[in-house]
Amino acid sequence: MTPGRPPRVLVDATSVPADRGGVGRYVDGLLGAVGALGPERLDLAVVAQRSDAERYRRMLPDAEVLAGPAAIVHRPARLAWEQTGLPLLAQQVGAQVLHSPFYTCPLRASCPVTVTVHDATFFTEPEHYDNTKRTFFRSAIKTSMRRAARVIVPSKATRDELIRLLDADPTRIDVAYHGVDQDAFHMPTEGEKARVRARLGLGDSGYVAFLGAKEPRKNVPNLIRGWARAVADWPNPPALVIAGGQGHDDDIERAVAEVPSHLRLLRPGYLRYADLPGFLGGALVACYPSFGEGFGLPILEAMACGAPVLTTPRLSLPEVGGDAVAYTTETPERIAEDLADLLHDEPRRQTLAKAGFDRAKEFTWESSAEVHVTTWTRVAV
Repeated sequence: MTPGRPPRVLVDATSVPADRGGVGRYVDGLLGAVGALGPERLDLAVVAQRSDAERYRRMLPDAEVLAGPAAIVHRPARLAWEQTGLPLLAQQVGAQVLHSPFYTCPLRASCPVTVTVHDATFFTEPEHYDNTKRTFFRSAIKTSMRRAARVIVPSKATRDELIRLLDADPTRIDVAYHGVDQDAFHMPTEGEKARVRARLGLGDSGYVAFLGAKEPRKNVPNLIRGWARAVADWPNPPALVIAGGQGHDDDIERAVAEVPSHLRLLRPGYLRYADLPGFLGGALVACYPSFGEGFGLPILEAMACGAPVLTTPRLSLPEVGGDAVAYTTETPERIAEDLADLLHDEPRRQTLAKAGFDRAKEFTWESSAEVHVTTWTRVAV
């Protein structure tokens, strides 16, 4: 790298899904903060899906934004292009560092490669993934840990698990906490809450909220069973609203079939981005009884919206929630007990809501961007 000049970094954003799920929130938040640092700090190039290219051009006026081939909208084609087309593109744009933000990275490139490994749950919770996905990501993570110049992880818990399980070199791992977009996830107005309630047809009923993927690791079936036990005897029981994309957890349908007929369970699918503050902040409790997370962005986003949060003390979640959230375990019995206690204790919910809102301000994409830029500058050739 030329002394006094910022490093030329190519970020591969082609793995961002159309629904802007977890990896989309990470890439968008990071790139927005990196772009705000200005060209004097980083000479940024981004390659994205064709459908995202114009969006990133508007977001990053000082960056060079390139559209990838049309075929990479399909995952197998994208993974093949990552090994062949992406290294060639990095060479063409003069990249001194190539950053891969989602587990996998090119095996060979003309410049150092950094990669984000979001969690180690493919090793710690293998039973929660189907065999194909588990095998692929375990192999990808091992390869990235060997090949990357440096690895970025979103929590100390993830770093420690990679060291423990894979004998990873701790001197090559950097921890960069995720941030939360305070504009997108904010304390909602009464109008925003009312709009969401009207769209969901909730009327005057209170509700417990879940927002996320329906993967086995998220423990949605036990959330359903725990909620049903917690509120079954209420005269006006709060509903359970499970929002987000579809997943592959067959046990969810079995849990839904067990719900007593007088209880109300809503599954609206994806909500509009603009409705998320009203949805999360309007809930009596936002409940995430996960078996483990690499970071825990859903609980941070709920905290930023002023929701009292109930989660588990697994892996990284205490790093994010600290003393500002309530904790339970993964079993339906304990979820029922701890959720009922929280639903019956309005002063505690108010205390948690304020504490969570204040704590969420500590997690910024600006801080995450500084760690990433430091990592890239360190390895730039």
